[in-house]
Amino acid sequence: MNNNATAFLRLVKIMDELREQCPWDQKQTIHTLRSMTIEELYELVDEIDAQNWQGIKEELGDLILHIIFYSKIGSEQMQFSLEDVLNGISEKLIRRHPHIYGDVKVKDEAEVKRNWQAIKVAEGKMNKSIFEGVPKSLPAIVKATRIQEKAKQVGFEWENKTDVWKKVDEEIGELKEAEKNENQTEIEAEFGDILFSLINYARFLQIDPEAALEKTNQKFIKRFKSMEAIALSKGLKLTDLSLVQMDEIWNLVKRKN
Repeated sequence: MNNNATAFLRLVKIMDELREQCPWDQKQTIHTLRSMTIEELYELVDEIDAQNWQGIKEELGDLILHIIFYSKIGSEQMQFSLEDVLNGISEKLIRRHPHIYGDVKVKDEAEVKRNWQAIKVAEGKMNKSIFEGVPKSLPAIVKATRIQEKAKQVGFEWENKTDVWKKVDEEIGELKEAEKNENQTEIEAEFGDILFSLINYARFLQIDPEAALEKTNQKFIKRFKSMEAIALSKGLKLTDLSLVQMDEIWNLVKRKN
């Protein structure tokens, strides 16, 4: 038995012991774990964004624990076992990589993705819609990206980024028209269309729109904190300053950062 297997089985044994002996662990259900799992996932994302390898290692451990925890509960409910989970994903990976485990030939990543989609259809995963596999609870920007990627897999895609940008321009014009009509429902819909089109454009630029927006969020926070610090150094609060004064400080900070 290799070291990975030994370490994994050690964690499984600990989970069994906690479920049998710890009052808190005994009380948990798939529903009580749900929000904690989401939180652990976002903590991992934070560490990935920070490129903190020690943090990534720790958060991966937390997520693996949750996977084992759900599997333990599934076994207790006689629904599935940890073995079922592991064998299921192994079989899926082998089935969906015929260019590795079969005699299928591929020339690039695009062909791998097309084959993956075709295999999902053959498995009956796509009987209703290509969007069946897109989780409802995904954040909107991530969901829009996945929707667009799914549509691309069946050929529903713009030919070039110039056409995509024309669509962005078109949607901006429609938003301005909706504003003239003062129809709030229409304004909201057109604003959503602009965001969706911009996310589409980001794909053509090979940019992760979620990551790009988060970088802007962090840049804004950093600059705003600097603005607060400058005001404080003068014995003032931002609320003591006029918008013009704040804008002057903002521009100063912006030139430095």
